[in-house]
Amino acid sequence: MNATTLVIGGKGKTGGRIVERLTASGADVRIGSRSSAIPFDWADRSTWPAALAGARRVYISYYPDIIVPGALDAIAALIEAARTAGVERLVLLSGRGEEAAQAAERLVQASGLEWTIVRCAWFNQNFDEGYLLDPILAGEVVLPAGDMPEPFLDTDDIADVAVAALAEDSHVGEVYELTGPRLMTFAETVAEISKATGREIAYVPVSLDDYKAAMAAEDVPADIAWLIGSLFAELHKGRNAHLSDGVQRALGREPKDFADYARDAAARGVWDA
Repeated sequence: MNATTLVIGGKGKTGGRIVERLTASGADVRIGSRSSAIPFDWADRSTWPAALAGARRVYISYYPDIIVPGALDAIAALIEAARTAGVERLVLLSGRGEEAAQAAERLVQASGLEWTIVRCAWFNQNFDEGYLLDPILAGEVVLPAGDMPEPFLDTDDIADVAVAALAEDSHVGEVYELTGPRLMTFAETVAEISKATGREIAYVPVSLDDYKAAMAAEDVPADIAWLIGSLFAELHKGRNAHLSDGVQRALGREPKDFADYARDAAARGVWDA
């Protein structure tokens, strides 16, 4: 693959891993972020033409999340800018079981460009690279997740699928619904992390209303509080409480299990109190 690949969100959980893999393979990679040499900012469309110039393949990760208000309009505008710039292929990071995400998928599918959809469950890395790291370190995770299971997914698997979709023609036109290999409740994930670290980490279930009230009391920005509340409300609906075979279909192997993720993360010392 000699054409330039623009990785939007190239410093994020999935994007950073994609950049590493593409760079290691010798591909010409451009990181799409606000702090890049050629910046890309979702909130500043004047940055888009330069970021897209010369790119033939684009990985799209919308910040902060594909379900937030305004995401659909931005993705539609990006698709038009990509067509104008001569982009040939789009790979969209999407959310599993989210109606707003599926609307964005339809835009990509109707773009007239080559496309692949990478539709994902909750990320394992939220526990060591995201907002759940501090509660793990503090030894108490308070969440409004109830007992609804989720097929937690490793971002290394996402990156491997996305790189394949960017680099190989055989993935064009595919919707890959990615999950881990088993369903787990949040209480079970915290128990796995506790086992891997040898530390006692409590899981405390609360209602969604109480959790929203706690976020308000802690002055969590309104847009972030809305997003977190929306994600847990979607979890409660149970639409994702089943496994899919996207990793297997795309890569010909099994996805990484949460216990293996927890063991590897613990070995790096990321959860040392």
